[in-house]
Amino acid sequence: MSTTHTPLATEGEIWKRLLRPQDKSLSLTAARYFLRLEFAEEDKERMHELAAKARKGTLTPKEREETRNYEHVGNLLTLIKSKARQRLKAARSSNGSKD
Repeated sequence: MSTTHTPLATEGEIWKRLLRPQDKSLSLTAARYFLRLEFAEEDKERMHELAAKARKGTLTPKEREETRNYEHVGNLLTLIKSKARQRLKAARSSNGSKD
């Protein structure tokens, strides 16, 4: 029995396969909703604080973990928004399909 070794999958690649951009089951309403998602102002402020501390090299271990959490959520949000944009583009190109 042979096993095929594939390169280590990145979190982004895994999410991309999971979200399947070619799948048209995402409703247009949901796609529009996902495109409106944004971090809350308090989260944006916190990310700026963490980024400043990271540039200075003064993050604590807990702050490094918090930074990774924001990065993971941000990456996921980017992928979800990408799928939403692809879904809306596909709908436009198929003669303006409705929900």
